Amino acid sequence: MPRIDLASVPGRKGSGYPAPFDAPCADRTRRRLGDAGGLTDFGVNLTTLPPGGWSSQRHWHSHEDEFVYVLEGELVLVEDGAETLLKAGDSAAFAKNSGNGHHMINRSPVTARYLEVGSRNPDDVITCSDIDMMSPSSDGRFLHKDGTPYPGQG
Repeated sequence: MPRIDLASVPGRKGSGYPAPFDAPCADRTRRRLGDAGGLTDFGVNLTTLPPGGWSSQRHWHSHEDEFVYVLEGELVLVEDGAETLLKAGDSAAFAKNSGNGHHMINRSPVTARYLEVGSRNPDDVITCSDIDMMSPSSDGRFLHKDGTPYPGQG
């Protein structure tokens, strides 16, 4: 099994969200370990989230299961009607098509790191719970929930 050299995996800072929805995730850094290892059936990301940062907009997936494992620090998992503290060694799983939007916020004074694992279903549609935005995985564009593209999204 080939070893992935973490130092050689580029980090992508921020998110692809259109403004102003990108601001809470601006300092998030994600390293695509699955891509670096040549995986195609599922993705694995190593994500670093500084104090005050959000993992994403609160969202759910239509066709994709998702799993997170906290390596360092602590995060607050925000779901419909509940918040749960996740510390190093904790994990959370999100079943596809649940309709229960989730994201994590780093409310602590230290940087957190976690692994994200998800399937790569091309039929997946990501729906944001708190804002008028969705994104089909087939093309990665960000759309209003009525299907109208955000400016610059074609």
